[in-house]
Amino acid sequence: MGIRLQAGRFALRLESLAVLALLVLVLSIASPYFLSVSNFLNILLATSVIGVLGFGATFVIAAAGIDLSLGSVLGLAGVVGALGLNSLGLPWPLGILLCLATGAACGLVNGLLNAYAGIPAFIVTLGMLGVARGLALVLTNGLPVYGLNDTIVYLGQGRPAGIPTPVIIFLAVAAFAHFMLAFTRFGQYALVIGDNESAARATGVRVERQRVLLYVLSGSMAGLAGLLFIARVNAGDPTAGLNYELTAITAAILGGTNLFGGRASIIGTLIGALIMGVLQNGLNLLAVSSFYQQMAIGAVLVLAVWLDRINRSRSQR
Repeated sequence: MGIRLQAGRFALRLESLAVLALLVLVLSIASPYFLSVSNFLNILLATSVIGVLGFGATFVIAAAGIDLSLGSVLGLAGVVGALGLNSLGLPWPLGILLCLATGAACGLVNGLLNAYAGIPAFIVTLGMLGVARGLALVLTNGLPVYGLNDTIVYLGQGRPAGIPTPVIIFLAVAAFAHFMLAFTRFGQYALVIGDNESAARATGVRVERQRVLLYVLSGSMAGLAGLLFIARVNAGDPTAGLNYELTAITAAILGGTNLFGGRASIIGTLIGALIMGVLQNGLNLLAVSSFYQQMAIGAVLVLAVWLDRINRSRSQR
């Protein structure tokens, strides 16, 4: 069984920390620019969007589900929010709500089709991946929507006390998500469903309702990630978030979330997101082509799933 650190409800697979430490050590030796405060903040900034997506993915995977639409929903939510702010002239609070509501609506559709229509999550969310991306392109004619409210831009480019605003939001969402998963009935139900759905039903858990809520939460996280993305670039881009769902799912699995449900850790997902952020940052500093970076992310995903299966097999002996 993989070595774990248990401290109350804080659970973390130590392998994840070891991988992160090894990456930091290797990249510190390979690049003289890696170990600096500014680069560390850049890593956190780049990780913020993927991390928020990863938190949403963690809840869904905990209940033995999957959400392949995260990146496309991010793009659609960002476009809808940007159009509301730019074309309709909505005040910034409504722009924020529009991003979150768009993500939540996509999650609601995913949840209803999966829980009540009986369509496998893989198919439902794969379909949403195409629908959300296509709708974003239709709404914008394939062109970015430039020029957003100054307050919205501050959410992506502001630096209170020298810390990027997206990093503050990312860490605050991590704390909220950890509390939800570890200390609330909502989070415990997700884990029970993923571990044994029949047992969950026998104890009175409304499984279908819970699945819908989990996908709504995942979609809302994607909507928030879309908000952070448009705030950072000051534009709603219909192509934003391409392949982000793979990176987010990889971060969750690297952190110890079981791909087949029943075990999950938001703290682990945070570490997993940092691993992905450090890896991409290091490859950028070493001037590695983005094509090879995509290959690296795919390889890490396969490796993470393989290691998770090994740990799961050992724990069942």
